[in-house]
Amino acid sequence: MQQRTVWHTGWRLLWAGLALVGAATTKAAESDTFLRDYAETRGWSLGRPVLARPTPDGAHVLFLRAAPRQPRQSLFEYEVATGQTRELLSPEQIPAGAATELSAAEKARRERMRVSAGGFPDFQLTRDGTRVLLNPGGRLLVLNRRTGAVTELATGPGTLVDPKFSPNGRLVGYVLEQDVYVYDLARERERAVTRGGTEEVAHGMAEFVAQEEMGRFSGWWWSPDAKFIAYTETDARGVERWHIPDPFQPGRAPAAQFYPRPGRENVRVRLGVVSVRGGRTRWVAWDAARYPYLSRVDWTESGGLTLVVQSRDQRELALLRADPQTGATQPLLLERDPAWVNLDPDMPRWLAEGRGFLWTSERAGAWQLEWRAPDGALRRVLVPPGAGYQGLIAADARAGRVWYRASRDPRESHLWQVPLEGGEPVCLTAGQPGLHEAVVTDNSPVYVHTEIPPDGLPRTRVRRVADHSPVGELPSAAELPPFLPRLELTVAGETSFYARLIRPRNFVAGRQYPVLLHVYGGPTAQMVRAGLDRRLWRDQWLADQGFIVVALDGRGTPGRGRDWERAVGGRFGEVPLADQVAGLQALGRQHRELDLTRVGVYGWSFGGYLAACAVLRRPDVFHAAMAGAPVTDWTLYDTHYTERYLGNPATDKGPYVASDVTLKADRLARPLLIIHGLADDNVVFDHSARMMAALQKAGRPFETMLYPGQTHAIREPALQQHMWRTILAFLDRHVPKP
Repeated sequence: MQQRTVWHTGWRLLWAGLALVGAATTKAAESDTFLRDYAETRGWSLGRPVLARPTPDGAHVLFLRAAPRQPRQSLFEYEVATGQTRELLSPEQIPAGAATELSAAEKARRERMRVSAGGFPDFQLTRDGTRVLLNPGGRLLVLNRRTGAVTELATGPGTLVDPKFSPNGRLVGYVLEQDVYVYDLARERERAVTRGGTEEVAHGMAEFVAQEEMGRFSGWWWSPDAKFIAYTETDARGVERWHIPDPFQPGRAPAAQFYPRPGRENVRVRLGVVSVRGGRTRWVAWDAARYPYLSRVDWTESGGLTLVVQSRDQRELALLRADPQTGATQPLLLERDPAWVNLDPDMPRWLAEGRGFLWTSERAGAWQLEWRAPDGALRRVLVPPGAGYQGLIAADARAGRVWYRASRDPRESHLWQVPLEGGEPVCLTAGQPGLHEAVVTDNSPVYVHTEIPPDGLPRTRVRRVADHSPVGELPSAAELPPFLPRLELTVAGETSFYARLIRPRNFVAGRQYPVLLHVYGGPTAQMVRAGLDRRLWRDQWLADQGFIVVALDGRGTPGRGRDWERAVGGRFGEVPLADQVAGLQALGRQHRELDLTRVGVYGWSFGGYLAACAVLRRPDVFHAAMAGAPVTDWTLYDTHYTERYLGNPATDKGPYVASDVTLKADRLARPLLIIHGLADDNVVFDHSARMMAALQKAGRPFETMLYPGQTHAIREPALQQHMWRTILAFLDRHVPKP
């Protein structure tokens, strides 16, 4: 009897084991399917309309769209009257010619702009909307919308970037091999505007920190009458060259870039004005020793030639008007802050009919939108501090209204209008929770409204400017995801940290779950938003493996006022981590299902830095960390970003030493996985290499996964799948589940 019991028990255990193996196999297969689909569809975002723009007459809306699993964008046209959509041009229809392999300069520029789709990355319309300029891989195409004819411009050989129609639509300008050129469309002739540009002293190119940190991606600008061009000369002589080798081609010299580090030489920038026919350059004069950073240039009929310049310590910013004939400048406005002045890359916005310009400032403790006279004098505060101003959409001086985004709850973003001359602001999306964006073009009777709700997929509608009523919706070709993330927004602790939780879809009340903290925690970016962005599908997949995934926005993140953001000044390794710990512990008290004895943390870039800080400095809270492309030694990052927050190490090394995680390597007592792309030219691989070397010298074990050929983002679908399997396996080993 006893033997039979044992026999049957053995069979039951065997069948139970086989069932568990089968369930695990099924779950693994489902997981692999999810990762493949997620990577190939880019989080089910490929196929959605992007960069939609109404034509000036409001009859059509042009937009780009890719196939659901092919990141090559084509140009489409939506007809407002009928609701019909047609493809205007696809990459496959490009006239035969030279291969469209991107140049190194264009690849770097797109990396800075976070543009990863192929085909047509962007397009431009002439002011009358009849022609479209496209730049697929360094070739220039002009599409005539009326006839459908496509003309390729016969430009010279070499690296071509940053093409733009002239204001009158008769010329196309661009940068070719470090010099500015124009192409006469009627005469079909190319002409050099500047000469002598080199890799070290380039004409018309935005330098690295302008692109990566200031939001300025261009280095040249048309005059309103299309007779002159303003352009930058960037002198990189004396700036460090950093070299990024290609491990797949050891016989080839490493790719080089000028990379200015904190406390060291910056690129020197000056601004010149030259005739489109070429000839002598008139250089604009300002105190470049005091204001070495050129963050913005505008040349408009109403405002003339203006530029925004900034001091190296970023505590002063000046708006200057320049005389193109003499190069002399006069100040219109000065901003000061004892910590730093944040740049708004949309400012100034000059209004038509000589009505002055719009400006934003944090001098009152939070962002406010101002209307100023042509001489800089304040006319009216349009959006006061405390209203949650987030960004300008459009300014229509003739109609007397300004469109902008704002929300007193920084987790949301709403569309607003305010009368220019006086009157109360009106929210156009009241009662519609989520994130709202709009594209409003001059004089068009329609605009484009994109809504990202907290519980649904994005939708892009066309609406009437007059009454905001919908007239249609731009069609999406994206695949439908297999599920929607279960986003739960909350507030943690007495400090009121905004937080989000994502629970497993098979969540069982009363059970405790290990916690994964998805962290960024640094300036300029929020993790907690009331909309389903594609990262949340990945977090839901992780939650479905048996975790509760949490994210928090602590001090330093935007949207909660000047003092909140500037609390991280000089204290990168202290304040952001302290807030993540405080917020996490508050969430644990509020939600007993969070098992804070089993906490993993993962993040990328600044989040990778903070993840490494977490296990090095607070092993009592965090039990394992994945640090993706982490900054480890802030003396290795760029000048403009790092000196803004930590100062200049040439005069104050303290904040750099305190924030350096490589100096804490001997403290590692928890599992750490480091992931990095070897072709990263933003957070270069040297960061991870130095961390690895420090850990090795300290005798501390760690894990690593490197991706040859990948930059700051691991984009190749097969490699993405591999990376997330690696991360999940690491978490499964070191953050135990019941």
